Amino acid sequence: MIRSFKDITPKIADHCYIDQHADVIGDVEIGEHCSVWPMSVIRGDVNYINIGHSTNIQDGSVLHVSHAGEYNPQGAALSIGNYVTVGHKVLLHACTIGNDCLIGMGSIVMDNAVIEDHVMVGAGTLVPPGKTLESGHLYLGNPCQKIRALTKRELSSLRYSAEHYVRLKDRYLESQ
Repeated sequence: MIRSFKDITPKIADHCYIDQHADVIGDVEIGEHCSVWPMSVIRGDVNYINIGHSTNIQDGSVLHVSHAGEYNPQGAALSIGNYVTVGHKVLLHACTIGNDCLIGMGSIVMDNAVIEDHVMVGAGTLVPPGKTLESGHLYLGNPCQKIRALTKRELSSLRYSAEHYVRLKDRYLESQ
């Protein structure tokens, strides 16, 4: 369901698929060719969320932000780049995700963490607040650790994964 909060309505670009069992609320902007799958929640109520084009938010993921207040004067928004795959049941909270990334199933990325372009975050990984993940690497663990540089095949798989979801959402749109 797409719904307003305090007179701010999400902006959804053309050619997106938002599942009828997903919630997109408030100050959220979603770029072209994105998909948001069942039971995901994207809640831009106390700050804004920006999602680039050709990004997919898979089933059961939660995307939220931090409010401005005494302990965090500016609050923290959530920004996700282009061609990002956000796996099933991921929690992204007030962080920045670059382009061509894969955030593995069940991962948690906390406030003010920065994931640079071309990063693979393995399933179940915890990225602590304020941590920066360097471009071109695989990260795993709780808390996350840099494991190794990504291979050429893994780097190309990041874009492939996002493009697969663009094709899949097109199939869903055709069947509506």
